[in-house]
Amino acid sequence: MSSNAQQVNDSIPKDSIVYKTNYGLRLGIDLSKPIRSILQDYNSGIEIVGDYRISKKWYIAAELGNEEFTTNEDFTNSTSKGSYIKAGLNYNSYNNWLDMNNEIFIGFRYGFATFEQTLNSYQINIGNSILPSVFNNTPFTQKGLTAHWSELQLGFRAEVYNNIFITFSGSYKVLVNITDPTNFKTHYAPGFNRIYESNTGFGFNYTISYLIPFVKK
Repeated sequence: MSSNAQQVNDSIPKDSIVYKTNYGLRLGIDLSKPIRSILQDYNSGIEIVGDYRISKKWYIAAELGNEEFTTNEDFTNSTSKGSYIKAGLNYNSYNNWLDMNNEIFIGFRYGFATFEQTLNSYQINIGNSILPSVFNNTPFTQKGLTAHWSELQLGFRAEVYNNIFITFSGSYKVLVNITDPTNFKTHYAPGFNRIYESNTGFGFNYTISYLIPFVKK
């Protein structure tokens, strides 16, 4: 009798469906950079983004870019130009349904930039009401400047087509260290953006990327 019952139980189909997702290298481009380059003649740049999935929730991530930005202040006009890299981790806090592959992620980056800054023109304020201020239009360039910062990111990533993703993210940045030109302040660091007295800043990214799948887990 027990043998017949065991055969009946074995004949009942079990839910053996396992949904697997792609693991691999995802590469893309930040679309906000070329858009700003078109709309703002004082700003140009490009940024390549990438990440590699190491577990269900964790990703190694990095961004590599190049920027040129001209800052026009009350008494100075200067241009910063250089390259940067940001590297760190992303954690996906979103629990996907079935075979979906979307993310609501929190990320941390350490950023490093190397750049040059050109003082295009500046106003010499003589400090005498009788004498007018004098403009000096002789450009001066100092190379070998560097900047280090930490960055907290929060973003949303959606798979809009098979292995194609769009991402919206924002970032809060804290400057760790920066070198200034001789007798002048750095107004903009590539990758970090404008530098204010608080040594903090914000950023925004809109990226499109493609996942090169290596394995399914």
